[in-house]
Amino acid sequence: MSGPDISVVICVYTEDRWEDILAAVSSVRAQSRPALETLLVVDHNAALLDRLTKEYKEYKECKKSENGTVVRVLANAGPRGLSAGRNTGIAASRGEVVAFLDDDAVAERDWLRHFAEAYADPRVMAVGGRTEPIWASGRRPAWFPEEFDWVVGCTYKGLPPGLVRVRNVLGGNASFRRSAFDAAGGFATGIGRDGDKRPLGCEETELCIRLTRARPDAVLLIDDRAVIHHRVPEAREHFGYFRTRAYAEGLSKALVARSVGADKGLESERRYATRVLPAGVARGLRDALLARPGGAGRAGAIVAGVFTAAGGYVVGSVRARRGGATFSVAPLSDSEGGRHD
Repeated sequence: MSGPDISVVICVYTEDRWEDILAAVSSVRAQSRPALETLLVVDHNAALLDRLTKEYKEYKECKKSENGTVVRVLANAGPRGLSAGRNTGIAASRGEVVAFLDDDAVAERDWLRHFAEAYADPRVMAVGGRTEPIWASGRRPAWFPEEFDWVVGCTYKGLPPGLVRVRNVLGGNASFRRSAFDAAGGFATGIGRDGDKRPLGCEETELCIRLTRARPDAVLLIDDRAVIHHRVPEAREHFGYFRTRAYAEGLSKALVARSVGADKGLESERRYATRVLPAGVARGLRDALLARPGGAGRAGAIVAGVFTAAGGYVVGSVRARRGGATFSVAPLSDSEGGRHD
């Protein structure tokens, strides 16, 4: 098949998501354009590592599943956290392109095909897709604004549709050309999630900005035909999580701005805050006047989310100036991604 070979990395950390992990792997195996390999990177959880190794033992012995996709189970070779897990997967992978899929998401059948088509242009260094929520309660909470779907790891209202150039892709549904990591290094540790602390993020934003600085000619795209469906657990459907995640986003953005400068670090956020969110508040208030369910709640959630994220940004900026918040970027090497045998 023409086009680049694609390795898929799925970072996992808890047995609580066992069925989700199996579903994620199955969705990769069902792709219309087969992956070269699927790498499951386990984040410092010996029980899960052993269980997954046994689950996919047949693929270690036979080397391939029925559609030709190798399934490999690896231990995170770096510090606890999503960034180090991704870096382990990158270092161990063999594809010209490395794609990332969340452990609680499933990809539509043509997900990798759309990624591969975009890389026909040699300037393209990264391609992301659209992530749709699967709400545990069966439907979106009436108060939850689509403009804040990033809170639950999904594509939010305000992103342009179609195949478009962007500042950064979104990490749970993204791919990078291997040469992008050669130019810019891997994901920074100390920004994103580590399993125990606040639900931080923005590691892919920082990487993408660093990439375009290293390669000014780089093109980064989002293709909204490359769709995955992301499970949103019941605990994340409540305002308490919404507020916590918004605050954590502010903390993360402060670290990114410290790394790459506020001009680049907040470039997309300015448009989002000055155009997308005011329009969302107006729609919510209009719906409230028309007695439509949740209108006032959505407007209020947008306002609360803005102020909470802003508060996190201020706190994060103060901590960064005082030296209390740090992260690091290490070059990737084969030694980081040892295979679990």
